Amino acid sequence: MYTGVDIGSLHVKAVIASPGESAELPMQILGTGTATSKGIHHGYVTDPKEVTKSVREALHRAASAAKVRVRRARLAVGGIGLDEVRAAAEITLTPSGGIVTDREMERVLRESEKRASTKLTNRTILHTIPLEYRVDGTKVFGKPQGLQGTKLAVDTLLITMLTQHHDDLVEAVESAGIEVEGVMAAPLAASLVTLTKSQKTAGVVLANIGADTLSAVVFENDNPISIKVFPTGSSDITNAIALALRIPLGEAEQMKRGAVTGSDVPPRQLQTIVAARLREMFSQINAHLKSIGRARLLPAGVVITGGGSGLQGVADIARTVLKLPAQVSQIGHLPRSSSVDATWAVAYGLCRWAYAEQFNGSSGSFGDVFSNITDSIKQALRSLLP
Repeated sequence: MYTGVDIGSLHVKAVIASPGESAELPMQILGTGTATSKGIHHGYVTDPKEVTKSVREALHRAASAAKVRVRRARLAVGGIGLDEVRAAAEITLTPSGGIVTDREMERVLRESEKRASTKLTNRTILHTIPLEYRVDGTKVFGKPQGLQGTKLAVDTLLITMLTQHHDDLVEAVESAGIEVEGVMAAPLAASLVTLTKSQKTAGVVLANIGADTLSAVVFENDNPISIKVFPTGSSDITNAIALALRIPLGEAEQMKRGAVTGSDVPPRQLQTIVAARLREMFSQINAHLKSIGRARLLPAGVVITGGGSGLQGVADIARTVLKLPAQVSQIGHLPRSSSVDATWAVAYGLCRWAYAEQFNGSSGSFGDVFSNITDSIKQALRSLLP
């Protein structure tokens, strides 16, 4: 049994899932729970007691539905404190007799973290992801284990978070009586259940529109190559509607979601307001893609998830702004009758991570699991990824 907890600015979501009767079957969702999120703003804790209360409520509802007791969980972290750092390192292969072993690969990854230490003040490394290995200056396609040489080099993507934000979130969950088994960047957790291997191999950007933040994670050659979080979200759309139409926030939120409020505002006027904000959001993503040299160069396009993915016309606007194929995400391998939609992707992705990690016998490094996940699919987890 695996539990994932996604602490958003609007809701706290918890998912409890178990493996199927065999590795050929998808995971079974035993229970879900949600609670209004309090004490969180832009992904960081403003009131620890309120966060703990919200987490406890969401987990209680999920545990009641699953008829189990939850003692441990995986936690997703996001917000504006999430960022990336590029690093590189090189080591000699003398200690291993000139052979690249798992130990040497781990050693060069740790060396890359050390060399980036000046950029990591007040930051915690969540994931160290190898982007490229080189043996004696020659690029290695795939994994370098078993190759011979004198030097092993690596380029890495370090996904980091402000240490204070990280520690506050973990403490809030553990204050609810739950042991935090692992912490993952929320955009990566969502990617495990919303993107296919073919999309990640060809090149794709996953855009998660949350309440207070917009995140973008870019994949290429089946690896995440960049992650970015912007301090804007669907709440800004609600605020824009309220200001433009001079109506209360509650009514603006209902109108944004398409609820009937008895308003005489023409639908086209409302859509114009929403579309303007969405264009601003995708323009931010486009600027980031330009900064990393991937604008208009991702064949699998943009996949949109999160609470804002249900807004009318969101895929069309993304397609126009980014000049890329665009679609709203769906969680793979769930029955059509399932109530779990894209807003649950992060919490459900944590469960998939936990299972994949246990199956691989990993000691807890997300980088190890992520780099090996393709092999796991080929062997026995094929049904666990969309």
